Amino acid sequence: MISVDAKKKEQVGQYAQAGAEWRPAGDPVAARDHCFPGPGGGHAIPYGVYDVGANTGFVNVGTGSNTAAFAVESVRRWWTMTGKAAYPHAERLLVTCDAGGSNGWRNRAWKAGMAQLAQETGLEITCCHFPPGTSKWNKVEHRLFSQITLGWRGRPLTSYDVIISTIGAVTTATGLTVTAVLDTGSYPTGTQISDAQLHDLEDRALTRHDFHGGWNYTFLPVPRPAPQAAPAPAAAPAPAARDQILDALARPALTGMTRDDFDALAAALELPAAAAREQRLHLARGRPRRKAAGPPAPARLSLPAPLAATILRDRLGLPLHALAYLLGVSTDTISPAIRHTRDLLTQQHITITPGPARLTTLASFCDHAAAAGITIPAPPAKATPGT
Repeated sequence: MISVDAKKKEQVGQYAQAGAEWRPAGDPVAARDHCFPGPGGGHAIPYGVYDVGANTGFVNVGTGSNTAAFAVESVRRWWTMTGKAAYPHAERLLVTCDAGGSNGWRNRAWKAGMAQLAQETGLEITCCHFPPGTSKWNKVEHRLFSQITLGWRGRPLTSYDVIISTIGAVTTATGLTVTAVLDTGSYPTGTQISDAQLHDLEDRALTRHDFHGGWNYTFLPVPRPAPQAAPAPAAAPAPAARDQILDALARPALTGMTRDDFDALAAALELPAAAAREQRLHLARGRPRRKAAGPPAPARLSLPAPLAATILRDRLGLPLHALAYLLGVSTDTISPAIRHTRDLLTQQHITITPGPARLTTLASFCDHAAAAGITIPAPPAKATPGT
């Protein structure tokens, strides 16, 4: 088990450091009175890896940007230089980290990098993120970083050698030892992980936990086989195909309610949904509706579709991209539709109770439906923007 985080960026040069240390009287260390970057200077980003069981620290001091690639490389260096020798028979690794920053739970590049690291090392890597506002509970903060700050208090960090040697000299009465290395690699910002790459990672390399799967998940050392290619779109027109899909998605085995109850709930929400939509449009345009010239706007999803999607999302955990695929729309369409429908349910004091399973892939959902005797028809062709 390791605890990881990036420490505050430090300037390299004759800059003052907080704190004080003993010096001969009348011989203080001279430091610049402003922290503007000077010629030949730079900055250091200490990324810490704290081994909780062994009470040892590893600090990868970067000279570039604090990106997800740098965070993953720091974990990789810890495993290569110390972890593999300390745990030669290890098969699993638990990583605790903050919810934001270069190793945040929303950071796609962090997930992609850790998935690659799991495949390189053969380790089953589990990441557990501390919820927002609780990052100081992460052990690397008060067992490693606090000792590093004490080690260089009142001492200007005039060079990278000073930083490395100062960190490496940190010890405590409880037996803490620290290894520090310099990382001069380049880790540019702006790396993008596409939706397709993320979906492939979710389907093949990542398993989300039942408890707060967004914050707790595991990367597999051997990816699952690639899912079968999606079936060809139905030959019927999109509205008819969507009706067939909706009929299957609204079955009691999937929604947890009878079809009569589902239809009654959809009918009861029609008027509040129309009123809420009209209010959103009025606020967006800042004036009453005008009749638009030209052809009519494309048809929107009827309320039963986002209602079924909301129930499947909250009850079975079906991902947004799977729901969008089934209904033949984009994730940009289904995501706000689910959000607005969830608001309507909250106003009506209706709560969706979690179901018997959490289905995080389209294949697992189809298998679950098939086990209940429900055949999921081929989805319609993906709709154009606005539908």
